Amino acid sequence: MERSLSERTCIVGVGETDFVRGTDKSLAHLCIEAAVAACRDAGIHPSEIDGVISPWKYNVRHEEFVHGLGMKELKFTSRHEMGGASAIAAIQTAAMAVDLGIANYVLVATGQRGYSGPRLGAGDPSILDLNNEFMPNAEYRDNLEYPYGLMVPMQYFSLHANRWFHEYNPDPIGMQTVALTCREHAQLNEKAYMKGRPMTAEDYQNSPMLVAPFRLFDCSLEVDGAGAVIVTSKKNAHRFKKPIYIAGIAEGHPTYPDDMPTRPDILDMGITHAAPRAFDMAGIRHDDVDFAQIYDCFTFIVLRQIEEMGFCARGEASEFVKNGRISLGGQLPINTHGGLLSQAHIVGINHVVEAVHQLRGQAGAAQVANAKIGIVTGYGDLSDGSIAILHN
Repeated sequence: MERSLSERTCIVGVGETDFVRGTDKSLAHLCIEAAVAACRDAGIHPSEIDGVISPWKYNVRHEEFVHGLGMKELKFTSRHEMGGASAIAAIQTAAMAVDLGIANYVLVATGQRGYSGPRLGAGDPSILDLNNEFMPNAEYRDNLEYPYGLMVPMQYFSLHANRWFHEYNPDPIGMQTVALTCREHAQLNEKAYMKGRPMTAEDYQNSPMLVAPFRLFDCSLEVDGAGAVIVTSKKNAHRFKKPIYIAGIAEGHPTYPDDMPTRPDILDMGITHAAPRAFDMAGIRHDDVDFAQIYDCFTFIVLRQIEEMGFCARGEASEFVKNGRISLGGQLPINTHGGLLSQAHIVGINHVVEAVHQLRGQAGAAQVANAKIGIVTGYGDLSDGSIAILHN
């Protein structure tokens, strides 16, 4: 019989920093601060952590966590190179490590100095070096894309978005709906950077067009901050008041994952392949899902993931999100914390933190009534994808 991770591991602690624009703290400082908060949330001493995954390859070295947390013994480390899909993929790796007994408590911690460090939106020439660090196939980027103006993610992903509009002619209002919904939810979250900064449809429409079809408010935030998650095995669950179980989890990669323009189907995404495996592992249907924290580096990425996960067919997501369906009280509330668009872009780990809060009933004014099953997704690089299905 095939061995499955379903129900064998759980998340027992989550933490995050404040989200700001402008900090003197290093990324290591921010990640360790979030890790200490996660330990406090779990009710364990930081020295009990014996596994560390810092997902992005230009993130924090594992040795810094040893000293920062006062760890007694580091038994397991790992790193992932999937951009914004890395956090969920890292949680899958953490789940495997604790299930096999390699470590007892694995920390997944990540973040960004997205405002105080190199900024995509500031015209900083160092961003080209940064792209070479995390985008796959650097020589292809250097020789065939950068010379023609494809230099930052919104330019890469505009190729995907425009093909989607060309083939299916979806209503552009879908992107606006995602932006306004995330901003609306952020008003209910004291930690959201855009708390107290509501947005109207007119505000959205008047925002500058950066790269068609992306307006300013279709793009995620540049902020400083970090988040952390602690994963352990079911055998340790009795120690904790509200463990959140991993029912299904998977990562996926598109055909030709290091290139987008020459992909046989440019709309093929990692989530296309990962979602069916996660749903099968969890043994649930789409109608069973109470909320979804969907990776939202851009508004259209939310729409495309909704389609590729099977909540609707390709080209139908703009209709799917209409009439309040993705708002609190709707059939599938999304990004109840504000998401990367209106809370903070810390590589998606904050989506996991929010999912845990929802399933514990700790989401305050943004709480989804009777939340029992939630989805969290990741998206990164040139359409890599990941998904976790969590339940209380």
